[in-house]
Amino acid sequence: MFFQLFLIAAGTLASEDLALAAAGVLVSQGKLAFIPATAAGAAGIFVGDLLLYLAGRASRRWPFAARLLRRWIPDQTMERGATWLNRNGLAIVLLSRFTPGLRLPTYFAAGVLPTRWTAFAAYFLIAALVWTPLLVGAAGLLHSAAGGVAAFAGVAGSLWLVGKGFAHRQRIIAFVRRYTRWEFWPAWAAYIPVVPYILYLALRHRSLTVFTAANPAIPGGGLAGESKSAILGALSLAGAHTGAFTLIPTGLSAVERCELACQVASRSGWPIVLKPDVGERGSGVAIVPTRFEVERYLVESHEDVIAQSYHRGLEFGVFYYRFPGEARGCVLSITEKRFPAVTGDGRRTLRELILADRRASCIVDSYLRASRRDPESVPLAGESCTLVEIGSHCRGAIFLDAREHRTAALEAEAGRISRAFPGFYFGRFDVRAESVEDLRAGRFRVIELNGVAAEAAHIYDPAVSIWSAYRSLFEQWRIAFAIGAANRALGEEPMKLADLVRLVRGRRRSA
Repeated sequence: MFFQLFLIAAGTLASEDLALAAAGVLVSQGKLAFIPATAAGAAGIFVGDLLLYLAGRASRRWPFAARLLRRWIPDQTMERGATWLNRNGLAIVLLSRFTPGLRLPTYFAAGVLPTRWTAFAAYFLIAALVWTPLLVGAAGLLHSAAGGVAAFAGVAGSLWLVGKGFAHRQRIIAFVRRYTRWEFWPAWAAYIPVVPYILYLALRHRSLTVFTAANPAIPGGGLAGESKSAILGALSLAGAHTGAFTLIPTGLSAVERCELACQVASRSGWPIVLKPDVGERGSGVAIVPTRFEVERYLVESHEDVIAQSYHRGLEFGVFYYRFPGEARGCVLSITEKRFPAVTGDGRRTLRELILADRRASCIVDSYLRASRRDPESVPLAGESCTLVEIGSHCRGAIFLDAREHRTAALEAEAGRISRAFPGFYFGRFDVRAESVEDLRAGRFRVIELNGVAAEAAHIYDPAVSIWSAYRSLFEQWRIAFAIGAANRALGEEPMKLADLVRLVRGRRRSA
């Protein structure tokens, strides 16, 4: 028996699934007891996981690997990654253990980053104790119904007890939900299949950066680092309805900066919107209702800021493109942005209400940070609590596919603005309209315009399949390269590759 247990433990280092399946068969045949077989499998898995972690830790001492890490991953990013892993370690390890393909890169990365090895050793042990009896019991169930059912019932009961012991089991469930839903995937993971297609387009157009010429009027085509106030100013000259806005530079005194912001409120009323002049994905955007909050925002801000009138109504993202020399363009995508809310029951706290919501629980921390009320407060029965007021998916807004609202009138208005804004051909208008009918009629106010870094944001609708989302992303990049190539033929210069690398690296450091 000892030799069989040794083979099971050693076999997990070559193939966990085969070794545990074999253990399950031996258990169902009565040749091994369930507990020793499971313990042997768990021991082998634990050792294998620990070796992956230690390999990552050792790689930091290899001169070549260490140089690559320092070159491509800033120390600040390493520290943030380690902090995130240390805070969510158990949930991440459990998710990786139950998701094919995630275990090796996750455990190795945990070793590369300066994480607490004792804590992760404990997480690996817990994951092995959860995973191993499940697989051994399932294999036994398939081989022998009677014996398998008993083993599986015992395993399920054990897992239930373990789950009851987790103080933060709701957060673990939320974490798993988040990373099994396409709309919440991190950008680097979502773009893995897109990168080869971008490289293909670069070969086809004989330039890796030609897409940056898609919008000659916007530095870098709008990839990163562009001034929002400059774009809004150009849109105003083009006859777009942008509302009141002003740039608040950093060189002024605190009193002068506050006065500039309040001048926007005097023209359009409270609240107003404050956001960084150079920023993206909703970072730093705030809706401020009083002068006091304006002062507090500006004290904490150390960059140029835009003060902008707040437009009420429905919010949409309208993605538009037009080829140079053509009179008409096309609306590629329309996204309706909704602001999620939870309803109080007079018993549960705001935190508990968010965790109980299947979607909201996926990004509970984002909602709690954005909330103006105490997470431990108890909303009244029937009270609606809006979780976010910013139309950014990263901040928690719900994005819905609204391409059915595309009309000739909407395309004509977007085209009019595009033609009146020399050098703009490709990007997404973030707009607000009083109603869907107003949007369809082309009556809207532009609150922001994003260039080649923008996405056809309807892909984040939970109802849009991952395959449809990738088709849209591929189509978007194909058009960006084609428009950039057309502008290059007219004499526009794409960004140099070295400048693009510096821009992307600078964007990553500031993220």
